Amino acid sequence: MAQEVRGVIAPGKDEPVRIETIVVPDPGPGEAVVRVQACGVCHTDLHYKQGGISDDFPFLLGHEAAGVVEAVGDGVTDVEPGDFVILNWRAVCGKCRACLRGRPWYCFDTHNAGQKMTLSDGTELSPALGIGAFAEKTLVAAGQCTKVDPAVAPQVAGLLGCGVMAGIGAAINTGNVGRGDTVAVIGCGGVGDAAIAGSHLAGAAKIIAVDIDDRKLETARTMGATHTVNSRETDPVEAIRELTGGFGADVVIEAVGRPETYKQAFYARDLAGTVVLVGVPTPEMKLELPLLDVFGRGGALKSSWYGDCLPSRDFPMLIDLHLQGRLDLGAFVTETIQLDEVEKAFERMHHGDVLRSVVVL
Repeated sequence: MAQEVRGVIAPGKDEPVRIETIVVPDPGPGEAVVRVQACGVCHTDLHYKQGGISDDFPFLLGHEAAGVVEAVGDGVTDVEPGDFVILNWRAVCGKCRACLRGRPWYCFDTHNAGQKMTLSDGTELSPALGIGAFAEKTLVAAGQCTKVDPAVAPQVAGLLGCGVMAGIGAAINTGNVGRGDTVAVIGCGGVGDAAIAGSHLAGAAKIIAVDIDDRKLETARTMGATHTVNSRETDPVEAIRELTGGFGADVVIEAVGRPETYKQAFYARDLAGTVVLVGVPTPEMKLELPLLDVFGRGGALKSSWYGDCLPSRDFPMLIDLHLQGRLDLGAFVTETIQLDEVEKAFERMHHGDVLRSVVVL
């Protein structure tokens, strides 16, 4: 039978979020119902609330989550009731041209649950990134459930569902940061700090954090940054070059998503270096670069979508590293909150007061 639970919805563009009764149907073929234990408050949820992703209101917000599988539908074999899982928004199909070429992290046909969750009056909800986890329970495609070691705290595990995975993956998967590399990270929010942590984990010799907020730069040092640059006071390109013997960094990760910071990343890399764009731009943004500079500097210009991660490969590995004390995922959790505090968490996020607020249910 369908269940009624509490959940946080965005009713309309820029309207305050509110708690509503959510109807969660029984899982159909290939689906699972997950009892949510924790869900991070991500910038993407704010973009949904502001109408920056689509106008398919009302949205059931929340996607950076972990919980326990409660029920599965027909044909589900990878997870079963009682499994502790991290929810992901890349349920790979296994059949598209990327999957068949052995590159499932580029899957072109990722999928979500076929059924819709609704309000009690029958209004269909659009779950954020196909998840909708600011709720006591949610319905997802079973492939969106990645089983991990249940010894990890849910409020820590859930962060891999989006922002932290995006940053770590931008460094390790997309940027291929390796031992002895020099790395610069422009933008030290949650994703940027995760890129710093990922670079540190990969053995980078020098990690330069760039931001306009000294509070964020201080936090970046705790994540593994060896040097910091306040770009409000100093030209970041010149500073990065000075810190790398005049050459520029081997890998520059742009975690802001703006043309001006992308240009900084482009010119702050060494010859044949790599630029990784993990910050998310808005549709109206344009980038202009001299084509001769693109040609003459060589190297690679990459974008990193979800950290080019494969959840079944990366989530368990990173959780194991955390449990071994080699990756401090808990450092990203600034505060834990309740469902009725999500709107205030958005305000704190907007002012740069938190890395992550995490809803604990």
